[in-house]
Amino acid sequence: MSNQDVRIGIVTVSDRASRGEYEDLGGPAIREWLEKALTTPWQAVARVVPDEQDQVEAALRALCDEEGCCLVVTTGGTGPAPRDITPEATEAVCEKILDGFGEQMRAVSLKFVPTAILSRQIAGIRGRSLLINLPGKPSAIADCLDAVFPAVPYCIDLIEGPYLETDEAVIKAFRPKHARKPQA
Repeated sequence: MSNQDVRIGIVTVSDRASRGEYEDLGGPAIREWLEKALTTPWQAVARVVPDEQDQVEAALRALCDEEGCCLVVTTGGTGPAPRDITPEATEAVCEKILDGFGEQMRAVSLKFVPTAILSRQIAGIRGRSLLINLPGKPSAIADCLDAVFPAVPYCIDLIEGPYLETDEAVIKAFRPKHARKPQA
């Protein structure tokens, strides 16, 4: 896959936003953060779905398997409320769960709000796609992406996705010295 083909899925999980009763703030916040952070050209593939596990799973599968997104980032549905099912949907479609992402996001969020311990966001791998759950609040989205994104490009390298480069003034991606370089 060439870098011209980089696609990133952005999924807002919200009953109200999916019905048009509430402005989606999370999805645009993710896109804005990624536009600042990534220097690699990429295309956003956005979805807004209700808090229904089957619909969230279907959107995640489609973004990974049909749209070819190397990264799929969700917002919303990570709390303890009965309709918060994003982590369950993510786990259901992933082959591997990467516990460190959720641990790091909660640790960083706890510096700002004590209710961060209620967050259940996770991350995992489906084929050549990395899926990451983020909270719904735009400021928390930025805090969490700042915390975990240094590992994202190398993770995508390891699952044989495209080589993502970042603006080091915004976020510095970490790659070991032996990491593969982009193909010419």
